[in-house]
Amino acid sequence: MITNLLRGSAAFCLALTPLTLPSPTAMARTAAVRVPVPAMLPLENAVGRLPVAEEDRTGYTRDSFRHWNTGLDPADGCNTRNEVLLAEAVQEPAVAAGCKLTGGKWISYYDNVEVLEAGKLDIDHMVPLAEAWDSGASTWDAKRREAYANDQGAAASLVAVSSHTNRSKADQDPATWMPPLPDAHCRYIGEWTATKLRWGLAVDPAESEALKVYAEACETTVVHYNPTP
Repeated sequence: MITNLLRGSAAFCLALTPLTLPSPTAMARTAAVRVPVPAMLPLENAVGRLPVAEEDRTGYTRDSFRHWNTGLDPADGCNTRNEVLLAEAVQEPAVAAGCKLTGGKWISYYDNVEVLEAGKLDIDHMVPLAEAWDSGASTWDAKRREAYANDQGAAASLVAVSSHTNRSKADQDPATWMPPLPDAHCRYIGEWTATKLRWGLAVDPAESEALKVYAEACETTVVHYNPTP
């Protein structure tokens, strides 16, 4: 069973002390590998780290991002979508052959709506695929785009929400769309910023200004993110 702990496991790891010291060669190899370091910043500071650049959607198609793949555990028979649903359920659904989900309960945090059927939920890419393309993903290879589209290494990357809110959002950034529930705004801006920082994506000028305005209002919000390699 996939859990929130499994989805978030990439953010924090426990290291065991080796019984023997590695050889100098192994140590040199390890030093040469870039290891992403988890970061925790006040929202205003995190927004300040986002590079600002004009967006370009030339060449974008949704098929550029393969999803949903076999997820974190290919042996469980569930694709990424269903693994996220299982992770975010506040009441676990029954899982039948082929990872068919019945029953269960979810709370869509965008609008505080209780959803009792998995089929009435969408899995929202916090930063939509088209927005990611505009912001830097157009330069990635297919493997990295697939990793982005199925990212369960950070709980904020994919979120189960009511179909209505996800389709209302479409490919918009916070300059033109925010969750209808005002109490969700600070969390949303924090998770949007975390996702862009995690994947090294830029923001356009209007988006940057909107994030700064929200950051002033969300002064107690802290952004947690772990950059991808």
